[in-house]
Amino acid sequence: MTPAPLKPTITFEQFSAVDIRVGTITAVEEVANSDKLMRLVVDFGDHTRRILAGIKKERANPREIEGRQALFVLNLPSRKMAGEISEGMLFDLGYADGVSPCLAMPEHAVPNGTRAG
Repeated sequence: MTPAPLKPTITFEQFSAVDIRVGTITAVEEVANSDKLMRLVVDFGDHTRRILAGIKKERANPREIEGRQALFVLNLPSRKMAGEISEGMLFDLGYADGVSPCLAMPEHAVPNGTRAG
């Protein structure tokens, strides 16, 4: 695989505006009106969010990620998809490059809500 071209340079301030945090995926549920979305229930320590992720066709068993910690982008605006509201974005690796997707996750357990960066 040839890596994708680099994106344009951003400032440190632009990067630091992105709120990336660790959360534990407590449930992975079907989304009734979608053939690709799954609903992730994610614990961020002080609150829980429902985040829709297009992982249904990416994984043989989307529920295999239940109980795992992963990185999420939290300060995107809520977005309605398939009749439901998503309150963030799963920060996973591989899909955009045609590589088998995997979670971006801490190397050892950290408190939910821990910030990246």
